[in-house]
Amino acid sequence: MTIIKLGLIGDNILSSSAPSFHIRAAQQQGIDLTYELILPKSRGMDFRAALAYAKEAGLRGVNVTLPYKEVAFKHIDNAAPAICQLGAINTICFDGDTMSGFNTDFSGFLLCYRQARGDRPAGDVLLVGAGGVGRSVAFGLLQLGAHKIRLLDKTPDRADQLAAELNSVIAGIAEPAGSDLPSHLDGVLNCSPAGMYGYDLLPLDETQFPDSFDWAFDAVYQPVETGFKLLATARRAKFISGFELFIHQGVDAFRIFTGLEVNDLETIRLALFDTVHHKQHDETQHGRLDRH
Repeated sequence: MTIIKLGLIGDNILSSSAPSFHIRAAQQQGIDLTYELILPKSRGMDFRAALAYAKEAGLRGVNVTLPYKEVAFKHIDNAAPAICQLGAINTICFDGDTMSGFNTDFSGFLLCYRQARGDRPAGDVLLVGAGGVGRSVAFGLLQLGAHKIRLLDKTPDRADQLAAELNSVIAGIAEPAGSDLPSHLDGVLNCSPAGMYGYDLLPLDETQFPDSFDWAFDAVYQPVETGFKLLATARRAKFISGFELFIHQGVDAFRIFTGLEVNDLETIRLALFDTVHHKQHDETQHGRLDRH
């Protein structure tokens, strides 16, 4: 039986649930699948070398995560026009010497939002983090009825660039966020690494958040209970978890890699949620969660 070989290229991925997701989905289909974690820095590689390694190792494809989603886009040969507009990818398939790129963050976010808020428009939002996942989510917001997207990034030029690209699609919809945020926004989204193990607890200082907002999205899925989630729920916002994005982008990626659907998504969801939840409990019990 042919073994499907997949991988994940990224930093800080040793606790990723992606291997478990894809292996469980493959088991449901009765196929053999392996999934390798590829950390370029620990191997003394840049992204190009990591990609070459994956091809030479016979992988059918790779997922791509922080901080390589934008640079990955520059290495692919084929992508749909909508993906080219995003300028970031998180899924690559190898077909001989040809590499095709996909963005399941984009499709996954649209589904997460619709499941949580139906047809309600996204409205006036603040998006923190203009990197790979931030770009995907920002362009998703254009399809979700956003009428103003305020962008904040630790690298201001990156927020400026993304605002310009969004405005080229819908004039005046985006702007870099200043220090004078309204006291109420419809939505606040964290697409920065803040909240992940080893990063800052919150994407902003607590005093910088609006006094109230109706909904919130956190791209972070490990840990599940992030500082941002606690803040958002304390302000009675409808919270959309990064865990749901992880699940839905995984479904799309599995279909791209194998041509197959996930048979029993709920069983996988419950198993992985239990694993992630227990990991957070263990980290908290041993005082290893980073709170700086």
